[in-house]
Amino acid sequence: MNNIHSRPYILSLLIALMLTVTACASDQTKETKALELIKDRPVEELYNRAANMLDAGEYKKAAKAFTFVDTQYPYSEWATRAQLMASYAQYKDLQYPEAIAGLDRYIQLFPGSDDIAYAYYLRALSHYEQIVDVRRDQGTTVDAMEAFDAVIERFPNTSYARDAALKRDLTLDHLAGKEMTVGRYYQKQGIFSAALKRYLNVIKEYQTTTQTPEALFRMVESYHALGLDAESARAAAILGYNFPGSEWYDRAYALLKPEYKAEIDKEIRDNKGLVSRTIDSLF
Repeated sequence: MNNIHSRPYILSLLIALMLTVTACASDQTKETKALELIKDRPVEELYNRAANMLDAGEYKKAAKAFTFVDTQYPYSEWATRAQLMASYAQYKDLQYPEAIAGLDRYIQLFPGSDDIAYAYYLRALSHYEQIVDVRRDQGTTVDAMEAFDAVIERFPNTSYARDAALKRDLTLDHLAGKEMTVGRYYQKQGIFSAALKRYLNVIKEYQTTTQTPEALFRMVESYHALGLDAESARAAAILGYNFPGSEWYDRAYALLKPEYKAEIDKEIRDNKGLVSRTIDSLF
């Protein structure tokens, strides 16, 4: 009975799918014919046509039109520009993998181009804008950081490098956030040794990020849960020395035994001993 009633629905879906495929094929055919009609036009005209599409926000069409310029006049200076602009159109259309592939090719073929710094920067942005939630794989975040590093190292005195440095800091914070997410999970499960490894990695690899104060606090908590009071106090002392006015230090301090509180107060007041070695003393 269910099968009989479902047949009209399935049939309608198949018809809709066929119509969609037919429409797409028809559009592609029209576009191919349109390109055939203009293939012998001057290169400047073809380039300007693509640029007009880009200005109008027709990014898919613009990318194809710029690629057409490159294929029709491969040895012209317009072709070099068109390759970069095709990638830019793909970037604007959120086709990041395609944009990155095009920019990789451009960087390899035209390392001396006047626009090479921008090509590196646009490639970094294409990675950066694909960064996902900290709970998921961070391969794209690593790619973005490496791409920003390339901009900073190769073109240090440009506006691209300045913006790349700012965005690189955000990628570091994102990677540190991933470590913190995993560390908190292990800590919640009572797997404190695994949690401590994550927190130590934040402090070692990402100590300039906003995640560091919490990482030190979570170390205090984890050592405290394991009954390792001296280690807990050590992490608290470093937290207090580096982030004395933070909420994280207040919370860490409340966990310590009185004798350790007195020792930490003296260490911070005198600015010597254990605390003066700051974060590096954890390793």
